[in-house]
Amino acid sequence: MTDIGLWGVPLAILGGAIRVSTPFIFVSIGEALTERSGRINLGLEGTLVFGAMSGYAVAFHSDSAWLGVLAAAFFGLLFGLFHGFVCKLPKVNDIAIGIALMLLGTGLAFFFGKPYVQPVAPDLPSIPFGFWSDIPQVEAALRINVLFILGIVLAVAMAFMFRATRIGLIVRVVGDSADAARAMGINIDLVRLLSTGVGGALAGVAGAYLSLYYPGSWNEGISSGQGLMAVALVIFARWNPVNCFWAALLFGGAGALGPALQSVGVTQGYYLFYAAPYVLTLGLLIATSSTRRAMSSAPGELSITK
Repeated sequence: MTDIGLWGVPLAILGGAIRVSTPFIFVSIGEALTERSGRINLGLEGTLVFGAMSGYAVAFHSDSAWLGVLAAAFFGLLFGLFHGFVCKLPKVNDIAIGIALMLLGTGLAFFFGKPYVQPVAPDLPSIPFGFWSDIPQVEAALRINVLFILGIVLAVAMAFMFRATRIGLIVRVVGDSADAARAMGINIDLVRLLSTGVGGALAGVAGAYLSLYYPGSWNEGISSGQGLMAVALVIFARWNPVNCFWAALLFGGAGALGPALQSVGVTQGYYLFYAAPYVLTLGLLIATSSTRRAMSSAPGELSITK
């Protein structure tokens, strides 16, 4: 972007934020739903990686990127349901099970994904919102994937669900007080099972985005810890789906900082800026660790609040 000068930096950060934030949006919104039901899922990293592999494999064999997304969501749903089923057993810790599933998901993805490192699968479509400009950099920055738009709709819809629907009320009651939910005759295990399953399905969709759009290929280092960072993002967003969207954009902008500086010729130490998302995650965890306000909006049944 050297031909448009320093304006290339904010433009590259904008475009990068949109591209990088999309998987964060889906994983964080899904985890927000899971945690609002009173359960935490640290296995999202494994679900995301397996979703990336399975989505890429199905897209390659079917020649349809959308079938790949559906396959990734299906396998993510299975991972989520399995996590939810195991966690409802007596004396089972959901954090420990999540870590185990993270390792299982990544291991299975690496094992079954070996044949798909070289083959090329079809990409997900994008909408050229920069059609009005003759500058290639502007057109590239404003080429927005359909899943990003779906993520916005999903964030608003889930926030509305929590605030104004019976389903949202049930999830909130289960997450805030198991005793109150039992008194109302709510099946706590079923609500948490379904919430964890939907959260896993959304993590699978996030994985499919990584392999089918950006960066748009399957490899064993495709995730870079985004599933785990999304858990910190949910805490930072105070378990609000709309806040998850804005926080995802913030994480995406941090992730795009390094490539943006490189695009305008900054080569001295620009690799350090690639660590910005991880530094941001650490900073948010420290900032939200206050004993006065950190867990003010957290569901009462969430294990990290006890």
